Amino acid sequence: MLRAQHRRRLMAGAIATAALFMQSAAALAEQAARSDENMRIGVTDVSHRVYDLHMLSLWICVAIGVVVFGVMFYSIFAHRKSRGAVASHFHESTKLEIAWTVAPFVILLFMAIPATKVLTDIYDADDAALDVRITGYQWKWKYSYPKEGVEFFSSLRTHRDEINNLAPKGENYLLDVDEPLVIPAGQKVRFLVTAADVIHSWWMPDFSVKRDAIPGFVNETWTMVPEPGVYRGQCTELCGKDHGFMPIVVRVLPQDEFDSWLATRKEEAAKDRELMSQSFTMEQTMERGKGVYEKACASCHQPNGEGIAGAFPALKGSALAMGPMEGHLDIVVHGKAGTAMAAFGAQLSEVDMAAVITYERNAWGNNVGDMLQPIDVANFKKGK
Repeated sequence: MLRAQHRRRLMAGAIATAALFMQSAAALAEQAARSDENMRIGVTDVSHRVYDLHMLSLWICVAIGVVVFGVMFYSIFAHRKSRGAVASHFHESTKLEIAWTVAPFVILLFMAIPATKVLTDIYDADDAALDVRITGYQWKWKYSYPKEGVEFFSSLRTHRDEINNLAPKGENYLLDVDEPLVIPAGQKVRFLVTAADVIHSWWMPDFSVKRDAIPGFVNETWTMVPEPGVYRGQCTELCGKDHGFMPIVVRVLPQDEFDSWLATRKEEAAKDRELMSQSFTMEQTMERGKGVYEKACASCHQPNGEGIAGAFPALKGSALAMGPMEGHLDIVVHGKAGTAMAAFGAQLSEVDMAAVITYERNAWGNNVGDMLQPIDVANFKKGK
């Protein structure tokens, strides 16, 4: 009689606990979807499915934890020594061993089937409408549209004063760039990810896309963003001391706006190729060189060319900028091993490299008086 009453109370308590758990789980699920501490839901179909898998796995783990610890705590309480409980003596239970082997297998199978389907879709980059090659550099990204003949670099736009706590930090502190990647909405875009120096990792949480950028290897991934917008991510590999200054920004445009943007960039690329055969005046070169310097060099060497003591050398009045042209060109093209001076030979066009070197040699009172033409840079790269 007592045992029957005990079983009824135990069953009623279990039902009440399960109902309370389900109510709490629903409330927690709604709160988790809004929480910045949980995985981001994202904007693509794949990101939604990844989030659903994440939450499914989480609640399965929570349910298993509730059952296991519930049984354990009940056993400790109901069979404690102070109530006169005597431990049972048995060697093994075949049924129990089968149960705790089969049950986890069934649970894992239940989780593995949808996960495998999502993983298969994540790695299916076929039939893409657009290819974009992504190359990681310390500390910027190069985006190339191989079939369209368009390429450009994307660098951090946050001002150095914000980083050094000399100015208020902006809304998108360390998450803004000068040239975002641009892709069309509603189209499948394939990303071919690699690196030119060390290992980087291209991560866009709203797309559920993360691929390592490894020198000498090309990793493939894709996305299809249904709605236009601006999305932000970061490099998630410890790629050097300025790892945190390598953000990612993607602008997703309606198809007609993307076509217009791409046509404009094609025209600009064609003009840059035409400039290779031209000769420039000192005034033209200095004007272009100032823009290139502010974009590619000023964050380290400072807009006034005075550098940062103990970190980046000054160019104003330096032996490099006022010395032989060949030495200046060599270090800009090939960089300097063991320092933060990167090789810009693959990062800047011949036109921009000629302009920025000329600018560095004739700005801030250096006034060396010499200048480079794009053909001079091209010949230097060829060893002529």
